[in-house]
Amino acid sequence: MLRSYRTTENISLVMCIFYLRDFRTTPISAAALTQLQNQLDTVRRAGLKVVLRFAYSDTDDADATPAQVVAHLDQLAPYFQRNADVISVVQAGFIGTWGEWWDTRNFGDEGVISAQNWADRKRVTDKLLSVLPSSRAIQLRTPKFKRTMYGTGAVARIGHHNDCFLASPDDFGTYENPAVEYPYLQQDTRTNPMGGETCVVNPPRSQCPTAVSELSGFHWSYLNVNYNPDVIAGFAAGGCLNDIKRKLGYRLTLVNGTYPSSASRGGPLAISVGLRNDGWAAPYNPRAVRLVLRSAATGAITRIPLNADPRTWQPGALTLAQTVIVPSSLTPGSYRLLLELPDPLLPARAEYSIRLANEGTWEAATGFNNLNATVTVR
Repeated sequence: MLRSYRTTENISLVMCIFYLRDFRTTPISAAALTQLQNQLDTVRRAGLKVVLRFAYSDTDDADATPAQVVAHLDQLAPYFQRNADVISVVQAGFIGTWGEWWDTRNFGDEGVISAQNWADRKRVTDKLLSVLPSSRAIQLRTPKFKRTMYGTGAVARIGHHNDCFLASPDDFGTYENPAVEYPYLQQDTRTNPMGGETCVVNPPRSQCPTAVSELSGFHWSYLNVNYNPDVIAGFAAGGCLNDIKRKLGYRLTLVNGTYPSSASRGGPLAISVGLRNDGWAAPYNPRAVRLVLRSAATGAITRIPLNADPRTWQPGALTLAQTVIVPSSLTPGSYRLLLELPDPLLPARAEYSIRLANEGTWEAATGFNNLNATVTVR
C-alpha cells in the first residue's frame, strides 16, 4: 500500500504518529520499540519517508512528566539515529492531546502556562533536538511556542506545523498575533520546514485564494491529503488542488544549460545549469549534487561532486555554474552529461533522488536527470 502511494499517486511522505499510552510512567517496552523499527523498515522498503510524531493520548490531557519524556527520548535516540534516512522531519509531540501542546496535564493547560511550564517545554524540545541527528529538524505547533522558547531571531532546525490550517481567523489558536507572526513565519519557513493539515471547512478562508496565498507565503512542503477531506474536496472544486500538489515543497525544472563540446582528461570542464524552483519551498534536508558522465560506448558512470546546497534553492530562478576537473583516469570518448541529486543517506536508492519536473529527462532506474548534452573527453 505504501509503495502504491508513491508509484500511483506521487506521494512520497506519510504521517506516522506513535502513541505511548501504556508508558506514561514506565519505560517504553521492547515490543513497542520493535514495532517502531518494523514500521520504519516498511517505509524504507516502500521508498517513502515519514513525518514522525509521538504522543501519549488522542482523547484527553494525560501525558507524561517532563522527566519521563526525557527518559523516553533517551530510549528513542538510537532509533532516530538508525532511521534518519527515512525520517523527513519530527514534530515535537509528546505534550498534550495528539502531541499538539494544548490540553496537557504536566506542561500547563489551555493557554495557562507558567514560567516553569515553559522551562519544561523547552527542556523537552532541547532534548529532542539533541537526540535527533543534526541533519534533521523538528516542528513546533505554533509560532508562539518557538518565539517564546527561542526568541524571534533565526533558529535552525526548528520548523512549524499548522494542524488547523484555514479553520478560523487565527486557525484555532495557531496564531496569537497574525500581524506579527505572519511576517515572522514567512521569513522563518524559508530555511525551516513547514507543513500540516486542514481542520474544518471555513469559507471563504478555507477556499483556494487564501489557501494558495498562505501555502506559498509560508513555504509549505507538505499537506495532509486525508484530513480534512471536505476542505481538500473544496480545493478540488475550486480548481487549485492540482496546483497545490505540484507546488508543495520544491519543484525543480531544467531551464537551460551551457556545456563545452570537449574537455581534456585532468583538465577543466565548465558547466552552467539553469534551474527554476517552481515550488513553494527549498529542500529542507541535506542533498548531494553531482555531475554524472556516462560513457556512450560502455555505459560506465563517473560521478563528479558539485559544490552546491539545494537547501538554499529558494523559489525562483537559480544557476548552477561550476568548473570541475575531469578525472585523469577517464577513458577518452563521448560522454552523456546528467545531473544527480541523491539522498546522501540513501545514495543507492534511485527513487530517493530528486526528479526534475521536465518531461523526458528523468531516468527512474538510475535516479539521474538527463541534461541532453554530450562532451568528448580527449
